[in-house]
Amino acid sequence: MRKAATVAGLWAADLWSLLAPRRCSGCDTALLSHEESLCDGCLEELPLTRFNDDPFNAVERLFHGKVPLTAAGALMRFSAHGMVQRILHRIKYAHDLEAAVVLGRLMGQELRDRPRFAGIDSVIAVPLHPRKERKRGYNQSRLLADGLREVLPLEPLHRCLQRVERTSTQTRKGRLARWSNVKEAFVVQDEAVLRGRHVLLVDDVVTTGATAEACATVLLATPGTRVSLFAAACA
Repeated sequence: MRKAATVAGLWAADLWSLLAPRRCSGCDTALLSHEESLCDGCLEELPLTRFNDDPFNAVERLFHGKVPLTAAGALMRFSAHGMVQRILHRIKYAHDLEAAVVLGRLMGQELRDRPRFAGIDSVIAVPLHPRKERKRGYNQSRLLADGLREVLPLEPLHRCLQRVERTSTQTRKGRLARWSNVKEAFVVQDEAVLRGRHVLLVDDVVTTGATAEACATVLLATPGTRVSLFAAACA
């Protein structure tokens, strides 16, 4: 009887998905009942970087000679008008919160077996200015961190890094302009909590690295703190 009820439940879920289908965040096709935010096809075709074991990868090179990160990397490669841009756009502007958590889990799975990121004990999402977060209703980087924490047992220390200056959008700015835009935007709260920690800084997209550099700079000013960076995507 229980097996029959389970089968009936699956049939009902599939029927409901036909009548009011959930859409894939990557290709907008209808999702099957077992699929979560991304269809199996998009999961297979995600443009993974596959370079996170390399200390000279494209993300880490952005910070060489600027800020001493322990390790840095990204899950996927970002390209204009590509799948990753569509997914991240839906997360930021269409309230696709589930997609952010799913990507966060994939980030956690990627980091779990990477020796260069071993020893991380806590996580901080790149913060939004409070007014911007209230307007959007959430911080997409924190959602990524939430998904990541479903895979890795990291303590959330988001309160320790605050954005105190509301900067203009980084889009279409060069590296120098981006750095000038964010260099004094972040402050550390509760340094005592950060001392001796190896923090994973989580961001959605790394382009020039200016925002992550500004965050890492203030975090590393706390004695004994180490910082690694992992983003959902890099451009």
